[in-house]
Amino acid sequence: MNTQAEQHEPIELAFLHEIGERIASSDPLHVVLHRVLDFISDVVLCDSCFVYVVEDGDLILKASKNPHAEVVGRLKLRMGQGITGWVAEHRKPVAIGRNAYQDPRFLSFTELPEDRYEAFLSVPVLCRERVVGVINVQHREPHGYSNRETQLIATIGFLVGTEIERARFEAEQVRFADLSEARKLVEQAVLVLQRDWCCDEAQARADIQRHSRLSGKSMKEIASAVPLYDELRENSRERI
Repeated sequence: MNTQAEQHEPIELAFLHEIGERIASSDPLHVVLHRVLDFISDVVLCDSCFVYVVEDGDLILKASKNPHAEVVGRLKLRMGQGITGWVAEHRKPVAIGRNAYQDPRFLSFTELPEDRYEAFLSVPVLCRERVVGVINVQHREPHGYSNRETQLIATIGFLVGTEIERARFEAEQVRFADLSEARKLVEQAVLVLQRDWCCDEAQARADIQRHSRLSGKSMKEIASAVPLYDELRENSRERI
């Protein structure tokens, strides 16, 4: 008779192959994360599954098996904070079969009913020996997590870690490109203000900063309007 683990093996292998294909095809990160949630929920038969991603040194809840629209993308943990933060900081899994909420590392969130679940498994997501996230699995009732379950989720973590790192890199590239464009627009606006207001560069920059602060708009938005105004004014002069 096949054991339960042996019965799951074809499903697990098929999923790991699918995750590999998704990573190779560069699917959006949220698509991969939700596929991970579905698979873990089916194989481990858990009542809750969270995926946290490291952003700017903090852990951000990025995906949840149970609907938590009010906290997904907003819930933030510092490294070392709660069991999840401890796992990220020490890069070691934690498996608690019962009374997880009594663990001294446990951190409660009033908006999450999962805080009263009995069993808790937390596994780091690694990429090139860097922690890029954490996967949490919970059960309402006591549950002894097997080595197979822990190792399976850790393997998923290795695969997903590559995808998380890719998404982070692409986000940084977009941010750097945006900063470069913003600097270019500010430089153009400074030149226009220096010419029209007969002021020096420092004064022109200070004026852009002041308008940004008073209007609540970014310096990029303020600066982008200056060349446009200059162009409209020149066109008006040509028509006169």
